[in-house]
Amino acid sequence: MKRRKLPLLLCITAMAAAFAIVGIAQSATPAPAAYATPVVNDHTGYVSNGFTPNDPDDTTFKDDADVFMEEEDIGAGLGPIYNARGCVDCHAAPNVGGTSQVTELRVGHTDRNGSFVNPSLTINDGANTVPNRSLVNDRAICAEAQERVPGTETIHALRASNNILGDGFVEAIDSNTLAAIANSQPRQTGGQIAGQFIQVPLAEAPGQSRGGRFGWKNQQASLLSFSADAYVNEQGVTSRLQPTDSTSVCKTTTDPEDPFGPDGLEDIDHFARFMRASQAPPRDTALAATADAVAGSNLFHSIGCAVCHVSSITTAPTGTVINGGQFTVPAALGNKVIHPFSDFLLHDVGTGDGIVQNGGPATANKLRTGPLWGLRTKSRLMHDLLSFTRNDAILRHAGEATQVTNRYRALSTGQKNQLITFLNSL
Repeated sequence: MKRRKLPLLLCITAMAAAFAIVGIAQSATPAPAAYATPVVNDHTGYVSNGFTPNDPDDTTFKDDADVFMEEEDIGAGLGPIYNARGCVDCHAAPNVGGTSQVTELRVGHTDRNGSFVNPSLTINDGANTVPNRSLVNDRAICAEAQERVPGTETIHALRASNNILGDGFVEAIDSNTLAAIANSQPRQTGGQIAGQFIQVPLAEAPGQSRGGRFGWKNQQASLLSFSADAYVNEQGVTSRLQPTDSTSVCKTTTDPEDPFGPDGLEDIDHFARFMRASQAPPRDTALAATADAVAGSNLFHSIGCAVCHVSSITTAPTGTVINGGQFTVPAALGNKVIHPFSDFLLHDVGTGDGIVQNGGPATANKLRTGPLWGLRTKSRLMHDLLSFTRNDAILRHAGEATQVTNRYRALSTGQKNQLITFLNSL
């Protein structure tokens, strides 16, 4: 039986929408892409995308990397509950800032109306409570503070930390671009696919919001907000934007624990600057040029994968003011064409974890489209790292992706191998 092809009109409409969505302009240039942050203590070979200088006499990028790789201890504010001692512990493959091979745990339950409820977890033999928080930290600085999952919490979810290389370009995408992608998808697919665009608060600009794009639930919209959130939730270190620890059990330090340095910056500022200066994950150009990878790329687009895994997006023009007026897109990040293979929207593809964060009840079973750039460096896949082959990960897609997955199933073995060869070039 012949494989059912997408209607010609749908293909033409999708291509036209794609060109309109990414905002391609004559002034746009390719974003720098390289694995240029190797795991070496002297930072030999580190090259920024130009956001911070690459002048041998200017060590800004390397200094920011030092802070990103720093391991905290109790005296510096680690904990009382935490998951890792440093950012690099969860962002290291294949370079500093890359993906993770470990997951974090989130839990919760639903009320009588089926709405998600954040748990309140008791610690210290019931004497203290960590309230209204779905994240369960795996570590603590003392036995009394260690969290455990009670039987009342029936929703359990694992999530891997995402790659942050190239996220400066992601931050520089205009929110209107993401909203336009969301608006175009139902038209492209006859209503089958409809990514959800959400606005989320900005910690550095109280009262302001922006299109979410970071985290599996798009719970953050800026790299500074993201840095502060990760610092307090993953390492237990408070800052000016997240000034209160989750618990005071065994705590010996005073909040906020992230001090201003001689340069007037906190660690969270260095984290954000490091991410903004990192280059995008590069393609394996040799593999991408092979006949099988080229054929696989054509199949990837023709069966509909690229509706959500958008191959090209152009960042906002240089000089655009974003993040509630707190950041201006510089020349190093503006008018850059990136290839993230993501729409940075929330979708229900049958793998939702049931957790609700900034997006409201409708997002419980939705997750952000995982960017595929850098996929070739990953051995375990999907948000929970529980898929171990490219084929298994594709076949897990259901819900909005059902028709696309069925088209993949209808491919011959040779065609599937070609598509996977293409994925392995990303």
